[in-house]
Amino acid sequence: MGKISRIIYLIVGFIAFGLGAIGVILPVLPTTPFLLLASFCFVRGSEKFDAWFKGTKVYKKHLESFAKEKAMTLKQKIVILLFADTMMAFPLIIIDNLHVKLMLIATILFKLYYFTFRIKTIKIKAETN
Repeated sequence: MGKISRIIYLIVGFIAFGLGAIGVILPVLPTTPFLLLASFCFVRGSEKFDAWFKGTKVYKKHLESFAKEKAMTLKQKIVILLFADTMMAFPLIIIDNLHVKLMLIATILFKLYYFTFRIKTIKIKAETN
């Protein structure tokens, strides 16, 4: 992989990490999809930044369980699906091409199937003091 593509992955990774961190504070911005994107980018961009990212509190709290167990809470699933479906609704409404609309609908249905049946749903563990 070239140096330019690694730099692009790192830039996108930091932007996604920033948006994910903001999503921790602002409930309207989803955290998990941005952290997944950041993880994807850091793995491809730099071992050093990947290790740094996996050591952050944000990663440990919001993404580590998914990375280890391949499971999410019901709330995480719903937030990701709603965010993704909202983003896909814009081209679905605006574009006037039947083939593109069918492809978007198929993607939405596949995503719904995948999150429902292929990603395990876990319950939130009660924290003890």
